[in-house]
Amino acid sequence: MIKLNNIAAGYNKVEIIKNISIDFEEGSITSIIGKNGCGKTTLLKTASNLLKPFRGQITLKGMDISSVPNKELAKKVSFLPQLRAVPNITVYNLVMHGRYPYLGFSRTPQRLDKEIVENAIENMRLEKYIDKNVQNLSGGQRQKVYLAMVLAQDTDIIFLDEPTTYLDINHQLEILETIKKLKQMGKTIVMVLHDLSNALSYSDRICLMENGEITIYDTPQAVYESREIDRVFNILSTQVAAEDECKTQYVFCLK
Repeated sequence: MIKLNNIAAGYNKVEIIKNISIDFEEGSITSIIGKNGCGKTTLLKTASNLLKPFRGQITLKGMDISSVPNKELAKKVSFLPQLRAVPNITVYNLVMHGRYPYLGFSRTPQRLDKEIVENAIENMRLEKYIDKNVQNLSGGQRQKVYLAMVLAQDTDIIFLDEPTTYLDINHQLEILETIKKLKQMGKTIVMVLHDLSNALSYSDRICLMENGEITIYDTPQAVYESREIDRVFNILSTQVAAEDECKTQYVFCLK
């Protein structure tokens, strides 16, 4: 899978992240958390090859990621940014964009491409919106359309930058449940999340960052017990059990 070794990266020759060595487990959900400006999105962009590192090496299944042609890489790695323009396009046509790395010179979708797009739309339960303009959908519906596009791209690794930002709690949880579904389909998910409780509740691994470096990378329980979240955010955290699902939840308050 993707492995970063002693990576430093940033913008305009200014290092934002440094000394980054991490590998993302196959078929798992990893959440990157940390205070604003700590380098979360920079790490995500660098790992997905959108941002070239100043030094260090990134490998994809043992191969230097910089040596993989862009079109081939787009069949292996997908990236969904936090901020994006809302196009004047139907749901079906936007999801079809996920198939572009697979289309030939004519850019004409084949029967298989259409079947994959229809399946992605069905998986995201968007059938009734298939001919609607994306601009006319709610924020939560749009996010599901973008996830359907990523699903149609059919990559093993999916990078998501703040997939629940600006959504109400109902849509946040719906998107997170959808991400769990992607994991069950065998996808490797790496995402940046601001909501600490959701990150701890929905992830297999937590990467906590501080000042451009990784403070701890471990299971949610191990990260919680380390109290590093409390130190980095200057808060107090408590673990509670939700009676309805016997699922652990997390509560945070100021010191």
